[in-house]
Amino acid sequence: MVAAWLVSGIRYDSTWSLIGAALLLGILNAFLRPILLLLAAPLIILTLGLFIFVVNGLILLFVNELVPGFHVETFGSAFWGAILISLVSWLLSAFFRGSDGRVYPITHHRSIKRVEGRVVGSSRPGEG
Repeated sequence: MVAAWLVSGIRYDSTWSLIGAALLLGILNAFLRPILLLLAAPLIILTLGLFIFVVNGLILLFVNELVPGFHVETFGSAFWGAILISLVSWLLSAFFRGSDGRVYPITHHRSIKRVEGRVVGSSRPGEG
């Protein structure tokens, strides 16, 4: 995590605690973050999206509570760490985006091939 190196209030005791924090942060971002964003939607709209950084900082503070050896000293550290994590995530996802804007997993194939076929239960005339 870049935030642990650049933000003075975020530190870790061992590489394993850093890996554990990164894994837990990924899991919480996948499952808890969408629920929190939905609940905070009015504040997110009111602040033109800036409240998302507060939600990300709160999740980082939650990881601090659950992972021994990973330390976030203040909410300010968590806030700036969340901004750095968001920037790094955004930059990395730009490398895996296709020309159509979609994110594709890394495979050994040079291009994604479109599959032609009939869709079961299609409502188009002449099908199904």
